[in-house]
Amino acid sequence: MAVKTFKRGLSLPTRKHATEGKAVDIVPLPKQVVIPINQHFGAPNKSLVAPGDRVRRGQKIADGANPGPMTTPVHASITGIVKKIENRTQTNNLDGPCIVIEADTASGAEAEIDFLPPLDPFTCTREEALARIREAGIIGMGGAGFPSHVKLNPPPGKKIDFLIADGAECEPYLTTDEAVITEKPHLLVKGLAIVMKITGVNRAIIGMEDNKAGLIPLIEREVRIGGYPGDISVRLCKTRYPQGGEKMLITALTGREVPSGGLPMDAGCIVQNVGTLVAIAEAFTLGKPLIDRDLTVSGGACKFPRNIRAPIGTLLSDLPVEFIDIDHDKLRKILFGGPMMGNAVPTTAIPIQKNTSGIILMTAEETYMDAEGPCIRCARCIRNCACRLSPAIMKEALEAGDLDEAVRAGLMDCIECGSCSYVCPARIKLVQRFRIGKQRLRARQAQEQARKKAADARAAQAETVRK
Repeated sequence: MAVKTFKRGLSLPTRKHATEGKAVDIVPLPKQVVIPINQHFGAPNKSLVAPGDRVRRGQKIADGANPGPMTTPVHASITGIVKKIENRTQTNNLDGPCIVIEADTASGAEAEIDFLPPLDPFTCTREEALARIREAGIIGMGGAGFPSHVKLNPPPGKKIDFLIADGAECEPYLTTDEAVITEKPHLLVKGLAIVMKITGVNRAIIGMEDNKAGLIPLIEREVRIGGYPGDISVRLCKTRYPQGGEKMLITALTGREVPSGGLPMDAGCIVQNVGTLVAIAEAFTLGKPLIDRDLTVSGGACKFPRNIRAPIGTLLSDLPVEFIDIDHDKLRKILFGGPMMGNAVPTTAIPIQKNTSGIILMTAEETYMDAEGPCIRCARCIRNCACRLSPAIMKEALEAGDLDEAVRAGLMDCIECGSCSYVCPARIKLVQRFRIGKQRLRARQAQEQARKKAADARAAQAETVRK
């Protein structure tokens, strides 16, 4: 089998040996969960419950104020009592509203669930299938958190002819996707077949890095047994970072390129993480909302690295010691996500979210805290940028306060993979600057929209007075 790849990028030490090939250990239901109301990319949710309410595992507890296409509901991951609704620090280091649920310890309470009724995805209508995915609260589990029901419903005129299951898992340390493929290949293939049915696409590719070549027979066997219509194949990509990015994977597997400012659908593709596809299959087969999350717990300060399945909202500090025993003497940094794109958090009182692919507990030897130096114009950031942007020029523009020049240099096409920061000999925190730059740009756009809205209102009022 030919091994595909993309141009540029990095060859990183994978550091997956500690959890590679390990089964997923199921964490017991915790005594409490802290569930962020907003875990998706899109419009904000509002709480559907109040302190004192009793909720069951799987019950919808938050949804959009005016449920629209860019809202995704959130569900209770344990049965218990809503103790409070308050702002808590989340994985993005921002405070946001969370629903705190205390488990009901009464006998039999753990068995109380509020799942959706099973639904046959191959006989129901397309609209019913999309509604099921939304009601199950499924978002992209690779990290971005984009609502799956929106991604699988491209606007008219966007012809999709490739579906890609993203099993590359290019981030160091993480082995969650490998574990999911190993343990649930039948659900992966079924989830892919469901998405093919919804989108009407007849060709699907399961893309993995070549360090997972041993999983090919397992997947191909399930494809044969499933007997689903359409062409489902497996292809290998070179183990190279950031191979798991949508744009890189599309280029490697199809030879197509997502245009500047565009989305995968502009290249005729839809990409879904393998964990997302499994969650879609479970939403139809079991009626199970997205209330549990498989993730990798690893790093030099983790005494027992492993893959685990934990309820959404479980605090890192509440994970049982037999599942995550932290060596606090060695611990220097806590990352939610992978070491390249994950967020460092200040405390263990952070909840696991739908898009938490891993928790990395790093020692001093695994990270660096060097002071930034001046840019030496070496262009390593440019040579290694997988999106073929100019990080050095973007940095200079942002420091000069010229957002428009930063956009021209590619700010909004940056996928924040961190390759530029990794190779910078001056240890300049480039990707952090780009994230802040995007926030500034969005804030400016919001101000411009507000000014335009106010101007339109004044004009309408003046017109009313004139008449």
